[in-house]
Amino acid sequence: MSSTTRPTLSAALDGCTVVIAVDRRSSELSAALERHGAIVRQAPALTIVPHIDDDSLIAATRSLISAPPDIVVATTGVGFRGWIEAADEAGLADELHAALAGARIVARGPKARGAIQQAGFTADWVAESETSAELGEYLLAEGVAGQRVAVQHHGSGADGLDELLGDAGADVVSLTVYRWGPPPDPAVVARSVVAAAAGEVDAVLFTSAPGAAEWMAAAAREGALESIVDRTRRRRLLLAAVGPITAGPLQAAGAETLIAERGRLGALVRAVVSHFGGGHAESLQTGAGRLELRSAGVVLDGRHIPLSRTGADLMAALFDAGGGVVSRQRLQTVLPRSGENTHAVEMAVARLREALGTPDLVKTVVKRGYRIDVVDPA
Repeated sequence: MSSTTRPTLSAALDGCTVVIAVDRRSSELSAALERHGAIVRQAPALTIVPHIDDDSLIAATRSLISAPPDIVVATTGVGFRGWIEAADEAGLADELHAALAGARIVARGPKARGAIQQAGFTADWVAESETSAELGEYLLAEGVAGQRVAVQHHGSGADGLDELLGDAGADVVSLTVYRWGPPPDPAVVARSVVAAAAGEVDAVLFTSAPGAAEWMAAAAREGALESIVDRTRRRRLLLAAVGPITAGPLQAAGAETLIAERGRLGALVRAVVSHFGGGHAESLQTGAGRLELRSAGVVLDGRHIPLSRTGADLMAALFDAGGGVVSRQRLQTVLPRSGENTHAVEMAVARLREALGTPDLVKTVVKRGYRIDVVDPA
């Protein structure tokens, strides 16, 4: 988590702990979330390993300079930029630019188009669905027989485009500019999934399908997957993806997923801010106002109230009952090291009421337990 003081844009994420399972541009994403009050934990599930010095990439680039392509396929922004940078490092930038000047360039989405424009080219067509399948359908419909096609692949390697275009008669030159590597610290990823399952995290953000798949695989290895999926369905944990492709592995596991409207980091941040700041999180209407849970406390009538870990766990147990009575015995299981001491529950509830500053929010039900003062909709 960054300790740098940043200008505050809003308090929408006050009390929210957000995990970003992202390697690339993680500092930028962290800063944007922190400006809305979030506590950010970085737990990149994968790393991007560049191929800047890869002999095969430079050899393929020289081949395209010698025999320029008719079509260039850019599947990712970071990959296309990496290719241009690799050519520049090898002293081939001007020659590559000249070789691509007459080619028809197609992109797999807005990020790839942005990289194409940044390199001084214009994308002739962009896949709206941001999928390689749509790219392939478009190129087959246009006809690729006898065409020389350069295909820049994403970090997962071949995605079927080489074979598809080759079978249709194209001369395909394959370019893998980067690949996905292991997480920088697997233990950090493991702790993040355990924390998410335990209610210590409010949201997890993803910007790539391989990263999402690996984070969910880590959850399965730690025995946390079922709890994470359940928490998403109860709207107690937000999994947010930059686009539908990234959301795929999350949805395949059964998790409810928020998908940003546009495949950009800014749109992802806005979606998360809107969720927590726009009243879309799970809530209860109480006598003291609207109540929402946060991993580090509650939001009551629009005001964030920090709570201790024990206080937050007690509130979660009461919140789950939706205004129903929770027995002292049930609350006792929430308290660490309480043993058989029922007095510990009374003391913990007293401290919770003091922290809330609204004693009547948690009601005592004589000889039965406690409940939240939920307003009856009737």
